Amino acid sequence: MSVTRTDLANAIRVLAMDAVEKAKSGHPGMPMGMADIAEVLWNDFLVHNPANPHWANRDRFILSNGHGSMLQYALLHLSGYDVSVEDLKSFRQWHSKTPGHPEYRDTPGVETTTGPLGQGLANAVGMALAEQILGRRFNHPGHEIVNHFTYVFLGDGCLMEGVSHEVCSLAGVWGLNRLICFYDDNNISIDGHVDDWFADDTPGRFEAYGWHVIRGVDGHDPAAIRQAILEARSQSSRPTLVCCKTVIGHGAPNKAGTHDVHGAPLGAEEIALTRQNLGWTGEAFEVPEAVYRGYDARAKGETAEAEWKERFAQYRALYPEDAAEFERRLSGQPSAALDGAVSSLIAGFRQETPKIATRVASGKCIQALAAAVPEFIGGSADLTPSNNTRWKEALDIGKHRLMGNYIHYGVREFGMAAIMNGMALYGGLLPFGGTFLIFSDYARNAIRMSALMGVRTIYIMTHDSIGLGEDGPTHQPVEQVSSLRLIPNLHVWRPADAVETAVAWESAIKRERTPSLLALSRQNLPALPHDDRTVEGIRRGGYVLRDAANGQPSGILVATGSEVELALAAQERLAEQGVQVRVVSMPCMEIFEAQDAAYREAVLPAGITRRVAIEAGTTGLWYRHVGLQGAVIGIDRFGASAPAPILFEKLGFTVDHVVAKFQSL
Repeated sequence: MSVTRTDLANAIRVLAMDAVEKAKSGHPGMPMGMADIAEVLWNDFLVHNPANPHWANRDRFILSNGHGSMLQYALLHLSGYDVSVEDLKSFRQWHSKTPGHPEYRDTPGVETTTGPLGQGLANAVGMALAEQILGRRFNHPGHEIVNHFTYVFLGDGCLMEGVSHEVCSLAGVWGLNRLICFYDDNNISIDGHVDDWFADDTPGRFEAYGWHVIRGVDGHDPAAIRQAILEARSQSSRPTLVCCKTVIGHGAPNKAGTHDVHGAPLGAEEIALTRQNLGWTGEAFEVPEAVYRGYDARAKGETAEAEWKERFAQYRALYPEDAAEFERRLSGQPSAALDGAVSSLIAGFRQETPKIATRVASGKCIQALAAAVPEFIGGSADLTPSNNTRWKEALDIGKHRLMGNYIHYGVREFGMAAIMNGMALYGGLLPFGGTFLIFSDYARNAIRMSALMGVRTIYIMTHDSIGLGEDGPTHQPVEQVSSLRLIPNLHVWRPADAVETAVAWESAIKRERTPSLLALSRQNLPALPHDDRTVEGIRRGGYVLRDAANGQPSGILVATGSEVELALAAQERLAEQGVQVRVVSMPCMEIFEAQDAAYREAVLPAGITRRVAIEAGTTGLWYRHVGLQGAVIGIDRFGASAPAPILFEKLGFTVDHVVAKFQSL
């Protein structure tokens, strides 16, 4: 049996509608509408190996409009990945390989978790940037080991989201010519025809960004699609947007072109009519062998990877040090120099006594560690001097200038975070980016995605409290630290001095599957009394900084960040009154709570119920450490515009108030 391109595309359509129907949930419209584009891309152009989804030089395929996940699952199944018919039948079910939206690590061949619209596109910009950065670092004339394309499917919803403007503007500035995006222009969203809420000149918008735009491609004409891809791949200095006019739910005789097919099963009757309309005679989930042969990419993929491995062997012979460094970076393992650099950094901070802001200490950490962490890709959302994120030897990435390791993202916090996720997913790079802590709200969903996917992205958030002073409540984070702590698998650090900051950096670099966020002070903080014991305690997230003089505390003061200094002063005042208390610093609540029960009991003994937590932020989370019998000195209101010392005094962050609160328990 011979098959046509239409037959191959129809296989995607029927698998999508069958899986959605069986699950009684899902989005069949987009897979049916983009099936022809997908078939041409995957069969004629995509370089990948189903037997090794992690091959370094594979093309990346990103389904930014991730609600259409069955398109990707059908493609993975048909082309030979470890995604079976039974997996398709388990679409959207518990612990299946085919969840409702593509999930990184859950499904072989899925490069990133998509679904929150626009973020897959943003991740793809990060991946395309990573390809260029690593290519410029490791490729040599005649010996290119990094040279592939990044392909993205996206829809109207992705382009409505503001993050698409942030990242596509940057992609144009950078000239990411190996980034090719397919815009599914079907004029439909959940609410219906988009004319009343999306009337942008999308091609004009992308041309203004500096993209190459291919207008008016018939998304159901394989020849036109193929020609557009050839044109896009020929670009030498610009990313490409291929504008594909499609019909959502293509092939469904009654629902095609309507919002009814966007996010709901077609129903048995419409599916029967669609099969008839497509000339598809098989039963549900039944695909002819000829179609499987038409998609099978295993032999082609193994050949492509084998050819690359042969090139890499030649590369290794000529450039052994670069080859070893390339492999180390892709493995995610720290360099052999890291531990020594960290030890020297901590030792140096322990010898220093001047008060410095933790944002300044963080900058010193970056400067000291950059040589030992050459995979660093730093950056800031237009706050480099305030975030202290750039080190002296850093090379700026800029307009059509991608040989570097520092990115000025402009005022684009969300885009920065999502691009960093893309670079972290790509591998070989360790991205960190800075902004003010208050603007973590702009980046929050990308921060959440870092944690959900378990990727090593580092967020540098300075100006962490009312301590920034006169800028006022719009810039003073109050609820941000606590709310960020509620994100699973995110380590939120609020260090109290330079040594705690150095340990936070060490942890952030070494945690392979957990992103880290450092909340850093604008104001200067004193060096704390550290020894080897306290340094090890920092690594465990919380520790006894200074115990009661008699070793038998009647209470505990626990604090983070700038308020640790206040806790130590209150401890001294209470001692003068004959009251012995312990001071606990808890720079990372998540790591402390992950310690064994014996350690947690040693730091916060259950028998000591007189406890006061001190943190310049909302109070709610602290009651799980002080108990209902304890007290929290915090801020459950917005701040105000005034010098920082005045704000701390007016809002109760004084020795007198801490002592009185403790004595009242």
